[in-house]
Amino acid sequence: MSATPHKNRRRILAAVAGLTTVGALVAAMPAGAQEPAAHGHGGGYGRTVDVQLLSFNDLHGNLEPPAGSAGRVTHTNEDGTTKTIDAGGVEYLATHLREARKDSRYSVTAAAGDMIGASPLLSGLFHDEPTIETLNKLKLDVTSVGNHEFDEGAKELARMQKGGCHPTDGCYEEGKEFKGADFPYLAANVTEEKTGKPLLDPYFVWKKNGVKIGFIGVTLEGTPNIVSAEGIKGLKFGDEVETINKYAKILERKGVKSIVALIHEGGAPASPSYNYNCDSPGPGDGVSGPIADIAKKISPQVDALVTGHTHQAYACTIPDPSGKPRTVTSAASFGKLYTDTTLTYDRRTNDIVRTAVASANHVVTRDVPKADDMTKLIARWNTLAAPVASRPVGYISADIDNPFDAPEKPLGNLIADAQLEGTAAADKGGAQLAIMNPGGIRAALVHKATGSEGDGVVTYGEAFTVQPFTNMMNVVDLTGAQLITTLKQQVSGANQATPKILQVSKGFTYTLDLTKTGADRIVESSVQLNGEAIDPAKTYRVAMNEFLAGGGDGFAVLKEHTNKLVGASDLDLLNAYMAAHSSASAPLAPPATGRITVVK
Repeated sequence: MSATPHKNRRRILAAVAGLTTVGALVAAMPAGAQEPAAHGHGGGYGRTVDVQLLSFNDLHGNLEPPAGSAGRVTHTNEDGTTKTIDAGGVEYLATHLREARKDSRYSVTAAAGDMIGASPLLSGLFHDEPTIETLNKLKLDVTSVGNHEFDEGAKELARMQKGGCHPTDGCYEEGKEFKGADFPYLAANVTEEKTGKPLLDPYFVWKKNGVKIGFIGVTLEGTPNIVSAEGIKGLKFGDEVETINKYAKILERKGVKSIVALIHEGGAPASPSYNYNCDSPGPGDGVSGPIADIAKKISPQVDALVTGHTHQAYACTIPDPSGKPRTVTSAASFGKLYTDTTLTYDRRTNDIVRTAVASANHVVTRDVPKADDMTKLIARWNTLAAPVASRPVGYISADIDNPFDAPEKPLGNLIADAQLEGTAAADKGGAQLAIMNPGGIRAALVHKATGSEGDGVVTYGEAFTVQPFTNMMNVVDLTGAQLITTLKQQVSGANQATPKILQVSKGFTYTLDLTKTGADRIVESSVQLNGEAIDPAKTYRVAMNEFLAGGGDGFAVLKEHTNKLVGASDLDLLNAYMAAHSSASAPLAPPATGRITVVK
């Protein structure tokens, strides 16, 4: 879901001269479980004390409330009906977290990666320094790295941790040097190939009044498949389970018996509702995907798993290898939810009383007072970004959506069309079709004004939020056989468990048969370009971003391309297309779908 870092910030910066906070899920406590006697509620000094673990994941620099569907969560009512709730924004997240901490003597806040990267312009324009500053103010205690922490490479990640002004763009405010993160970034399974040593700290021990909880942080082993190869050169990404089990033993030897794993890998609940009971019919039965398998293999020494990456919401109890229920949580994305987990700590054993662990997701509603310090932070960075962010680049007649669970997305079609038009000329590459990875589309284009620009106006800042990576476009030669293999790799191999359906330009069509499995889901005879069947022996000129051309997102066949021509950035082509095809009097309508015929 990643791509290469922003390459043109220097050029860009030159231009700057009804719910309240309620428990959302059934508590993740085994049926019939009893809390132990002499329980120290409120954090007293009895044999046991309650430690509050607040957690979230996949913030992606969303400091302002996410717009459109990206800023909503689904709630299932008692009668089975559903409603959506506007959620997110760090002004509200700060208020919710601070309120949650009020009555807890022992409270620790942790995250499961992708705090930065693929960020809206407000943060992304400044290499995510605003987000790190925000997380410091939120009193984040610890986080794992995610794949997007590597978008700008290991050296830039080190700067996020240690501070210092950007090596190219310098300092953004006179007299202020970026101080870095007050919290540790953990990367237990990311090691340097030459030395075998972890790139960053593998674990962190939180301590208060004799209570000790260890945190082990990992990102998904498959990170090299979804980030730019240049950004992770010289690094090795190890197996999540093996790494966590290794460091759990190390922590045990150090006398730390209460352990939480922060894992930037996740699963898919059977329902999109954040308050879905994923422990029905049995513990963990309602969530599938990589985290379900990982959770079942991680050592029983680990007491809880905080996860991410899939942008889904769940709070389940997936059995550990000994069959004992263990809490596994994820708080969706973009700061729309946070998870509140009660860890009951036994002072005599220094371990978590697993049967008394309870966890629930809570909505970051926007009906609470805004945190004043966050409002001031956002205003300060917005002032710096405003000359770039507010510039109109196009006009739309309605929302152009990016639905998470739809194979073909209206916004994906628009982007693919923009990439084809921008590379079709002979001197631009002579592209005949374009393909776009879905994970590179980070938000929808929303008709309603987000500021003072007016309804239907697309600003540079909004376009940047949609495509924040500034990937350079490549036009390459692929044979028809390689094209067909590309389509099959959407639903097989590395992508079989979680398909990644490429968005395609107008004129390129095929059938996706979901009644079949793996590569058979692509109906070969249906693949056509402008009404003609793709010839396996023929060579085609195909436009794609450099992330895909490097084999990103599991599309290994794309690395076999030849005759590459590098063009403008994907964002530049989107903006050029918007300018050419829309005006205030003739706004652009959402593109029709139908390029991918889906059989269910």
